[in-house]
Amino acid sequence: MTFHNPGYLSLLLLIIPLVYWYIRKLYKSDASLQISSHRMLSNIPKSKKVKFLHVPFILRLMSIILLTIALARPQASNSWRTESTEGIDIMVALDISGTMMAEDLKPNRLEAAKTTASEFILSRPNDNIGLVVFSGESFTQCPLTTDHAVLVNLFNSIKYGIIEDGTAIGLGMANAINRLKESTAKSKVIILLTDGSNNRGDIAPITAAEIAKSFGIRVYAIGVGSYGIVNIPVQTPMGLQYQQMESEFDEKSLKDIAAMTGGKYFRATDNAKLRNIYQEIDQMEKTKINVREFNKKNEEFYLFSLAALILLIIEVLLRNTVFRKIP
Repeated sequence: MTFHNPGYLSLLLLIIPLVYWYIRKLYKSDASLQISSHRMLSNIPKSKKVKFLHVPFILRLMSIILLTIALARPQASNSWRTESTEGIDIMVALDISGTMMAEDLKPNRLEAAKTTASEFILSRPNDNIGLVVFSGESFTQCPLTTDHAVLVNLFNSIKYGIIEDGTAIGLGMANAINRLKESTAKSKVIILLTDGSNNRGDIAPITAAEIAKSFGIRVYAIGVGSYGIVNIPVQTPMGLQYQQMESEFDEKSLKDIAAMTGGKYFRATDNAKLRNIYQEIDQMEKTKINVREFNKKNEEFYLFSLAALILLIIEVLLRNTVFRKIP
C-alpha cells in the first residue's frame, strides 16, 4: 500500500500532546477525601464502569489516527510488466589443435579457452549459443541452443586429439556460418578462437569471411598465445616431453576477417586478457530487452474514514450514556 499524500501522516504526532492533556486533566479532576484509614476500602472491587473509564478516550484516539490515515489517501497498487527479449545467435569456433596445449596460459591454452568461454555462455541466458571445434577437420560439437547447462558440459568434454591435427580456420568458420545462415536473429556472431595459421582444409579464411559478411555475420577473432618461446607437451615413446617453439600465427588474416565482417580482433597473451576480451564482447553484443510496465491504483481512504466515523459515533454514545458525567 502507498500514500498519495504521505505528508499528512505527520499529524499523528498530535497524539502525543492529546495523551498528555488527557492524563493531566484526569489527574486534576480526581476528588480528594480525607479519612483516617483506607484499609477497608481496598477490598471493595472496582465496578466495570471504572475499569472501562478510558474506553471513550481510546476510541477518540483511534478515530483521529484513522482520519489522519484517510487524509494521506492510502492506495492499493496492482502492477505488472511484460518483457520481449531479442536474443543474439552466437557460434563459438574453437581451435583444438596441438599448439593449443601450450602452457603460456594456465593450465594451457585450450583449458583457459574452455573456462572463459563457459563463463561467457552462463552470463548470457537469453542467447542461442552453439559450438564448433576444428583442427585439421571441423565438426559441430553443439548446435545453437538456449540450454546452456548442456552446452557447458559439452565444452568441458572437449579434448585434444579427438580429430586429426592441423589448423583449418576457414573450415571451422564455414561450419559455424552454416549453423547461423538460416537464423532469423537480427544479430549473428561468430567468436573465432585460434592460435595458428590456416594450413588445412579447402576453404581459405578470407573466403569464409566473405561468406559470413554476405549473411550479415560478425566475426570476433581472438588470437591466443603470448609472445616469444613457449613450451608444448608432446607424447613420445619415452613419455611426455616438452618441445619449445616460437609463439606466432597469422594475425593479419585474423584482423582482416574481423574488419571485413564488422567485428574486432583481440590478442590474448594470458588468462586475464582472455577473460577481459570475453567481457568486452559481452558489452558490445548486448541482448535487447523491451519492458512495458503497468500500474493500477485503487483508493482505500474511504475504508479508514468509515471506520473512524463508526468509532467516533460509539465514543459519543458511550460518553453521553454509560460514562456520562454529572457536574
